[in-house]
Order: sequence, then structure tokens, then C-alpha cells
Amino acid sequence: MKRARIAYSGGVHDAVEENGLLRLNDGRLVSEDEVIWLPPVQPRTVFALGLNYADHAKELAFNAPEEPLVFLKGPNTFVGHKAETHRPDGVDYMHYECELAVVIGRKTRNVKRDDAYHYVEGYTIANDYAIRDYLENYYRPNLRVKNRDTCTPIGPWLTDREDIKDPMNLQIRTYINDQLTQEGTTKDMIFDIPALIEYLSSFMTLDKGDIILTGTPEGLKGVKARDKVVTEIEGIGRLENMIVGDSKFNRKSKVDVKESTVNHN
Repeated sequence: MKRARIAYSGGVHDAVEENGLLRLNDGRLVSEDEVIWLPPVQPRTVFALGLNYADHAKELAFNAPEEPLVFLKGPNTFVGHKAETHRPDGVDYMHYECELAVVIGRKTRNVKRDDAYHYVEGYTIANDYAIRDYLENYYRPNLRVKNRDTCTPIGPWLTDREDIKDPMNLQIRTYINDQLTQEGTTKDMIFDIPALIEYLSSFMTLDKGDIILTGTPEGLKGVKARDKVVTEIEGIGRLENMIVGDSKFNRKSKVDVKESTVNHN
């Protein structure tokens, strides 16, 4: 089953995919174009993997890590399908990162790799944009690279674990303005999903709703304002978003702040 969270008619709803439509939790059927897509999971702790594909590490002239290179992401980085991502004016190189996102389904502590999949609720797609201009180094990504507002579209669907036969053998593709620019496969991960769950749960408790972003393969290209970017993972879906510059982003941010102020007074 493919599940989503959407805003529609003044409310937030859980929904499931049904013959190309969305069935809301109150039974109504609506088209995908009528709704505002939200992240399919309300992110809790989000773990992001750096250099988890050997071809990507080579592409960036770095050695592949000997243990998982993990950093954390804040909740304000996430936006939904068809949302806008901000590219600051004046930066030289901002690129996409299509990633398989693993959603934890229950409390997880000291899990061995053979049991790891039992703790997975499902999978979604994340596009974890990075701005190379802000990067200190790939072994210590700084806050401005990976924790900027709107820098990580995620969705559209949370696809149930049972519906993905082998998450370690899925095709990954990215398109800029309908042109294919990245193509890879999850089988090329350095640390696979069971290894990552075993590693993280060996020293901390994972909870339902935590997310692991598993890294991206080679094939990065720069994006600019007004680009449409689609990230696609076999069996899970297609995640689309638009890149916007300072003027449009700042106008929208002022409106959002004003609406928030009114709603809290």
C-alpha cells in the first residue's frame, strides 16, 4: 500500500493511493492535483548518510568511509511532493541527491542485521539537496549544507515494507526538466539497510517515525532557479519539486510568517 499525508479543504488528512486517486481517511476520493502534498511521515530523528555509494565517493574524489558517516537533519528541512526548494542567489553549485529513505516502524535497540527489516515500516524518496559552496568537507557536513529550510523534499508516498521485495536492488533516477541526469541502483550502497539499522541501534534507540536517508549514487548535476527536478525510485514513486531563487522564496517566507502570526493571535 502507498500512503500519504496531504492538506485539503482546510485540514490535514492521511490518504492512500487508489486507482490514481487519493482516498482520504474520511472516505472521500480526490485527485492528486487537488491537494497540497506533505511529507508522508512527520519526521522525528532523521539520520543522513554521507558517501554511502562508492561511485559517488569516487566522483567527489573521496575515499569510501570505513564505517557509516552519519549526520542529523532538523524537521524544518523537509517539504512535500511538488513543493519549492530554495537556491540562494550567488551560490555556484547546488545539486540534488536522490536517496532511498527508510522509515522505522517501532522501537529499535540492539538489533542484529538478520532481524533489521522487521523494524522497518516502509520506504519513501528523499531529495537531499546540497550547496557545495557551504561545505567544510564531506566527512563533516556543516549545518548550512544539510539543514536549510526546504532543502529536502520527501515523498510522495510511504510505501509499505511488504510491497518492496528487495530494497537493496532498486533503480534510482533523477531528471532535470525531463532530462535524465542520474541513474544508479541501491545494490551499490557501501553499508546496506540492515547494516545501518544494526549500527545505529547499537548505541541509541530508534523510534517509530525515525528516518534513515541512505545516500545517493554518482551522477550529480547542478540545479538553478526554475528547474523542475524529479527523483524516482523503482516501486516507490516519483518525487517532483521546483527550485526557486531568493525573490520568490523570501516573498513566500514573509507570507508564511504573517499567516503564522495571525493564527496565533
